[in-house]
Amino acid sequence: MIFISILIGCILGAIVGINIPTISYTYSNYLAIAIIAALDSVFGGITGILKKEFDIKVFISGFFCNSILSMLLTYLGSKLNVDIYLAAIVVFVGRMFINLTIIRKYYIDKWSKKYEEYKIKKQRNTKQN
Repeated sequence: MIFISILIGCILGAIVGINIPTISYTYSNYLAIAIIAALDSVFGGITGILKKEFDIKVFISGFFCNSILSMLLTYLGSKLNVDIYLAAIVVFVGRMFINLTIIRKYYIDKWSKKYEEYKIKKQRNTKQN
């Protein structure tokens, strides 16, 4: 069910992205930080699924709260003439790399176990023949 939702979201995002007018330079920082915050939430959600700790309420609230907070920080930084959004980018990208590392290690372990089982099964079949 989750994968179907992800697929539908990707298709809708592609359709909207093709048909939406170009974002002006004025709002590009806001959009960039919102996308990074949303991607951080998505990677966190995938990590939660793999660890069997996923909660849809936490995911949805984190998705929107992180995006809105990061845009507000960007707005505050532009009013103060300080690039506060860079701090948010560093934090979100750092968390994305940590989550990606967890996801990568999970699948490497999973595939390694399957490969070991395959090798053992193949050895047993060879010994029986």
